[in-house]
Amino acid sequence: MEFERILSATGPTMGHVTTFPKLPVKPKKKKDKLLAEKRKDPKKIAWFQCVGSRDVNKCDNPYCSSVCCMYAVKEAIIAKEHAGSDLDCSIFFMDMRTPGKEFEKYYQTAKEKHGINFIRSRVHSVTENPETHDLDIRYVDELGQIIDATYDMIVLSVGLEIPPETKELAQKLGIDLTPSGFCKTDSFEPVSSSRDGVYVSGVFNNPKDIPESVLDASAAASAAGDALSSARDTLTKAIEKTPEINVVGERPRIGAFICDCGSNIKGVVDCAAVTEYAKTLPYVEFADEAMYACSQDAQDKMVEYIKEKNLNRIVVAACTPKTHEPLFQETLANAGLNKYLFEMTNIRNHNSWVHKNNPELATEKAKDLVRMAIAKAALAEPLKEEKINVNDSVVVIGGGLAGMTSAKSLATQGYQTHIIEKKERLGGEAHKLYKTAQGENVQAKLDELIKEIESNDNITVHCNTTLESVDGFVGNFKSTLKNADKEFELEYGVAVLATGAKAFVTDEYEYGKDDRIITSLDLDKMFKEDDARLDALNSAVFIQCVGSRQPDRPYCSRVCCTHSVDSAIELKERKPDMDVFILYRDIRTYGERELLYKKARELGVIFIRYDVENKPAVRIADGKVLIKATDHVLNQPIEIEADLLTLATAIVPRRDEKLANFYKVPLNDEGFFVEKHAKLGPAEFATDGVFVCGSGHYPKPVNEAITQGRASASRALTLLAKKESLFTSGTIASVDQMKCSQCGVCVSICPYSAPGFVTEGRFEGKAEVNPVLCKGCGLCVASCRSGALHLRGFDTNQIFSQIFALGEVG
Repeated sequence: MEFERILSATGPTMGHVTTFPKLPVKPKKKKDKLLAEKRKDPKKIAWFQCVGSRDVNKCDNPYCSSVCCMYAVKEAIIAKEHAGSDLDCSIFFMDMRTPGKEFEKYYQTAKEKHGINFIRSRVHSVTENPETHDLDIRYVDELGQIIDATYDMIVLSVGLEIPPETKELAQKLGIDLTPSGFCKTDSFEPVSSSRDGVYVSGVFNNPKDIPESVLDASAAASAAGDALSSARDTLTKAIEKTPEINVVGERPRIGAFICDCGSNIKGVVDCAAVTEYAKTLPYVEFADEAMYACSQDAQDKMVEYIKEKNLNRIVVAACTPKTHEPLFQETLANAGLNKYLFEMTNIRNHNSWVHKNNPELATEKAKDLVRMAIAKAALAEPLKEEKINVNDSVVVIGGGLAGMTSAKSLATQGYQTHIIEKKERLGGEAHKLYKTAQGENVQAKLDELIKEIESNDNITVHCNTTLESVDGFVGNFKSTLKNADKEFELEYGVAVLATGAKAFVTDEYEYGKDDRIITSLDLDKMFKEDDARLDALNSAVFIQCVGSRQPDRPYCSRVCCTHSVDSAIELKERKPDMDVFILYRDIRTYGERELLYKKARELGVIFIRYDVENKPAVRIADGKVLIKATDHVLNQPIEIEADLLTLATAIVPRRDEKLANFYKVPLNDEGFFVEKHAKLGPAEFATDGVFVCGSGHYPKPVNEAITQGRASASRALTLLAKKESLFTSGTIASVDQMKCSQCGVCVSICPYSAPGFVTEGRFEGKAEVNPVLCKGCGLCVASCRSGALHLRGFDTNQIFSQIFALGEVG
């Protein structure tokens, strides 16, 4: 975390990578003076992984903290970007755990493109050289050789743990904790604590990254909403809206507000000078400098200034509009102004951050940005938002665990829900699973969930049914469905895509040529049926990453390591003297799944690592299944005779491009759905009214699939709850049909199918834009050859006004 602050533009060194960043520039104390002599720009930095995690020697944290590997990789890449490509970055690790979506690609890019060194080793010791003040380390490499190396800086990837005060709070609330101090939950109710009405999210649930924390939070909201559904709207109070002032035809009276953002902007930009400059610009009636323009006090003052100075347009120069524009627009509405009479310019990301070493240039650029924003704001007009009538029924496409969970939550909260399942029964791939990582019987829980779904009056299940067409938009979708008997139409307001994934069918390792060579799901089937062949086994081998983490399928399938380790434990507990081997590249038992890995080793399961360039070789000879590999400890080739060989095959998406095109949602290169935002919108799409959950988004174990199922329901409910107050955006395209040449380019180029042709009346055949479907991207405007299309809020005259303003001398 300290290194994160060094890399930050607002950190102690303003993003400059140096040793001893906390020391004052002119140290006075003798100790600080001695340390200051050691301060330098590092040429070699090392990251030590698993400090305080996966460790029972120096601490009692046997679990994996899940996030540290990716954090270290990210920091190493950013450090090289800050300090130059010649910076030597090395990461010392046991297993590189990058099982998240797009994480494996990031790891490979770090190695191949950025030149980050990955060294598989636990460092023995660190000592400081008394003369050079460098840090000398000693470690053992993979061949058992003792190596000494020297680094200028060492970053400890410190694990996550639950603080004592949180444990005390849990005890007061009567919440059960795991031995590691995290909240104890059930795989099928992953955000519910042991006490009814108390829900959990984030790292207190288990170590996890931002996307999983965000999903947890939405899922917890869904669980709480289920419990409170009978009380919905009983305490709701309508917000009293300020009547909108009609400013059409008035001379622009602009208020300009320049934000210091603490030292974030003011530390580089002379904000006072920018404020004084803004006062000299045309149409500016008032300009003010604010410490934090986004604070509630500043917002309240802005409303007062608008009323007092009779301002009819506002410009704010602050940080990113992506996060703050809605806040300022709400302030305008509270003052009685149309929220589109607002312009925001980003003098943080586009200025103080990128020009931190040149304050004079940054200040002049800030003036330019403010001048451009004011020129555009002078031409701003009030824009109208169209009200959307919402059909409050829901369609969930896919009847697996995630889909059923989503449907159950939506139905519990009072919404008519339809599950569309193309197979003859609900449950999906979960029917093939034996148990969860926590030991729960999947089939018993699955049967219970299916019964709840089928007995819920608010849920209609359509099995053996396919989706044939989708028309409409958020709040007003219409689909044609087809089953064995008939075709029928369904109207609904939102859709949840829960199409799932399936196991990859490999042609490696002699699969299909001998019934002793099976997949992980085949072994689960044997466990479920208590197959007699299991008792006859004397040796079993697992091979990991079959079809995963290779060029044609570069992602990690996330669940395979835990699944194989759990199955190996099951075999060992059935027959303790059985020889069990797991051949792996990196064991990725993240979080408290690491305890299973520890247990497997204690039971005598033997783990043998292999490289992708030197995969195990399987042959069938003289009625025997033989696996040849290289023992990474002995560095010698070995051959194992297996009574059973289990292949942990990749999980592959169904790549339903037809469905993706129906809802205008994207697929990535591998065929998984691409969410709205990897961190902040992991259960929704950029297409309004369409949500995602389950392994169609990315491979995930039972508890994570159910969490995302709940999260997608929660996100859908935020839209359904706005039934009477859902509006389109004002910044959309419009057509001057008098100029339209009917060429149809806009219709063909729009990714959201917003433009269409008028079918009757005076302008029949001319283009028109559906305001509900339009996202305001401007693609149609740029492609229009006759100048008939205009993007409200970003029209040609406004854009040119900014360009001309940029050319003016301040």
